[in-house]
Amino acid sequence: MASLMLRRLAQAALILLGVAAITFVLLYALPADPARMIAGRSATAQTVVNIRHELGLDQPLLVQFGTYLGNLLHGNLGRSYAQKTDVWTLIAARLPATLTLMLAGIFVEVVLGLTLGTIAAVRRGGFVDRLVMMASFVGTSAPQFLVALLLLYLLAATLGWFPMSGYGSFSHLVLPAVTLGICGAGWYARMVRSSMIDVLNQDYVRTARAKGLSSKRVILRHALPNAVLPIIAMIGIDIGQFMGGVVVVEAVYGWPGIGQLAWQAIQQVDIPIIMGVTLTSALAIIIGNLLADLVAPVIDPRIRTR
Repeated sequence: MASLMLRRLAQAALILLGVAAITFVLLYALPADPARMIAGRSATAQTVVNIRHELGLDQPLLVQFGTYLGNLLHGNLGRSYAQKTDVWTLIAARLPATLTLMLAGIFVEVVLGLTLGTIAAVRRGGFVDRLVMMASFVGTSAPQFLVALLLLYLLAATLGWFPMSGYGSFSHLVLPAVTLGICGAGWYARMVRSSMIDVLNQDYVRTARAKGLSSKRVILRHALPNAVLPIIAMIGIDIGQFMGGVVVVEAVYGWPGIGQLAWQAIQQVDIPIIMGVTLTSALAIIIGNLLADLVAPVIDPRIRTR
């Protein structure tokens, strides 16, 4: 375990360095000028030059990146160009909202995916199986903004069951979480169905059935724990994706998370915030994958001996 942790920490450092370098170069290549955005349209050329010098944007790319890495090693993500506030302070203020939405979205997609995938596998080849697979295809193909708008129209505007937007109560959380869950549950359902079909054909499942165990017990106790292993790895990836990839959902529902913060930063070419959100999302993916590696042997002890 200690060896695994050391290897993963070394890999995490290299991954974060690569993400930081690629993101920094791409942002540097943008045609937009942060100094011009800050100065405004009516600013003189000298004002823009002064702001660029103040922000260090007139220095060579390698010098800027070296300065950023030096600050990053000291836990400093920089200061927002537009808001004049430490980036970490801004991210930390938005993290609780994003973490809440992330956990709720993962819960919805896992519950839906496991349930529908298991039902499809047990009813393989039948009408229910085809219906679940069609629904999963629609769920994975539908754009998030379309799903969000449909749910808002049907459940909020028409039926009035949930608020249109906002943050702070369980009722505000339901629609954003369901939107994320619908879009992710399709993948889970397909993966669980495929994995479950393979597991149901294993000898130990046939042995359990031959002993007279009920179908419910065979599925829940013997088949499902082994079929969910691919799902665990997907959850680790989803943690990072939900941390930084819920821009559309947060924008539609007015959810004050780091996705909305990133969208505002992109509009203002606020490079420190964009870098901070990107690195936070990359770190979340690394942590999620590490947690998946630690949880998998608990569910399937055979992995410990590999």
